[in-house]
Amino acid sequence: MKKQTIIGICALFALFVLASSFSAAETEEEPRFEPPILLTSAGQSAEVQLAAVLLKRTGLAYDLMKTAEPKDLAGKKTLIFVLGTSLKGLGAAGLDLDQEKKRVGVLLDEAKAQSTPIMCLHLGGEARRGTLSDELIEAVLPSAQAAIVVITGNKDGFFTQITEAGSIPLIEVERAADALQPLKDAFQVQ
Repeated sequence: MKKQTIIGICALFALFVLASSFSAAETEEEPRFEPPILLTSAGQSAEVQLAAVLLKRTGLAYDLMKTAEPKDLAGKKTLIFVLGTSLKGLGAAGLDLDQEKKRVGVLLDEAKAQSTPIMCLHLGGEARRGTLSDELIEAVLPSAQAAIVVITGNKDGFFTQITEAGSIPLIEVERAADALQPLKDAFQVQ
């Protein structure tokens, strides 16, 4: 009887230790985002301004640079891309789509080289989807550690497919303003 009790207690202890190690491993895998933040566009859509307003409401330190370059990552601990292509926005920035893809690609490479976590926001919903936007989304999203997307922009499961393939946490919100709380959560803002 005593031998069975000791074996049972040891088995329970082993299960407890095993369960603790699994939850510790899960915690380590969660994306960690910290300020200061470099906020930029991937496609030059107007939603980058909306993202700036949301970040301002969080109280987090950020710099908005619509056409950020690798040098702008210096001293930053997080890179946020606002996904969505606007031909008008590209024109205003003096860029064409190929130049924007190149700029974004070089910035992604630098973020990876510096181990800077990347978050993607898609706040324009269905109106900010289409061939041009989707090309940039496919180029940027696989490098992200998390994505916050207005649900109408994911009606076809486009974001779900990319994030599931890369095991990237995807948070869907009803409208752009609803991205505030997930941003606070990601940066652990009270």
